[in-house]
Amino acid sequence: MSKRFRTTRHALAAAAATAALSLTLSACGSGTNSDHTSAMPGMDHSASPSPSGSSDDMASMPGMGPASTGNGLADTKDGYRMTSTAATLPAGQTADYRFTVTGPDGKPVTAFAVDQTQRMHFYAIRSDLTGFQHLHPTMARNGTWTAPLAALQPGTWRLYASFTPDNGVGKGKDFVLSRTVKVPGTAMPSPLPKASDTATVDGYSVTVKGEPMAGMAHQLTATVAKDGKPVTDLQPYLDTYAHLTAFHQDNLAFAHLHPTTKVNGDHGGPTLNFHAEFAQSGDWRLFLQFQTGGKLHTAALTLHVS
Repeated sequence: MSKRFRTTRHALAAAAATAALSLTLSACGSGTNSDHTSAMPGMDHSASPSPSGSSDDMASMPGMGPASTGNGLADTKDGYRMTSTAATLPAGQTADYRFTVTGPDGKPVTAFAVDQTQRMHFYAIRSDLTGFQHLHPTMARNGTWTAPLAALQPGTWRLYASFTPDNGVGKGKDFVLSRTVKVPGTAMPSPLPKASDTATVDGYSVTVKGEPMAGMAHQLTATVAKDGKPVTDLQPYLDTYAHLTAFHQDNLAFAHLHPTTKVNGDHGGPTLNFHAEFAQSGDWRLFLQFQTGGKLHTAALTLHVS
């Protein structure tokens, strides 16, 4: 083999190696449109978020966002819709509010899973966070629900339906949908009480402790006392010793705070623990419901979330 031939062969080999290296670097480069780059978690810095970055997916990650129920401020979510023909309700008297939940196929949903002993939890609250009601409506065979509301004061009210479908594409997923109604008359709004960790109701004192932060999971602890003594005779209510619901001052966003204290007969208390996730910061109005001697008590207090 001549010296000139050996030199030519070495030059061709070097050129081929350089070309191969260039192709490799191009495939692993930093271009934002590279399939390889976008497929690597945490490496896609393009302006358009990927589907996996949606709020619903983040919500499924503990401490990363609001619960799967969302904030409850829409009448439609993931194809499920809360419908009603009622735009107004009478003032100062009991009234039945009728509504239907339709599925992605547009048909009324009639199969609902049981959650805390009920297939549907229904809430009503006025725009100034007064008049709280927590009801368990009844459903007709055609899927129409009827919620028997106590007398409402004039103003704008938001009505929430909390449920879990037992079939279809939403089976097993928690939903909170809501609609508003007007109650005619002159509204007399009440100012929101200042944030406090203590509330009293029917002779009971309730103290709530915790330092919740928006978008993160935290524990809240409620302690019930009467005449300065710890209460230990709480009775089960909805398969728990206390039911806790919260609404945001500015937009009435909904939060259902799940109890973690196990039920053991009619001697619950004095301490009750809750898993709390608040979607946004600000003041929230909390409603703690507990039962003693067959009577339901509802304590209300304002909690500030950082």
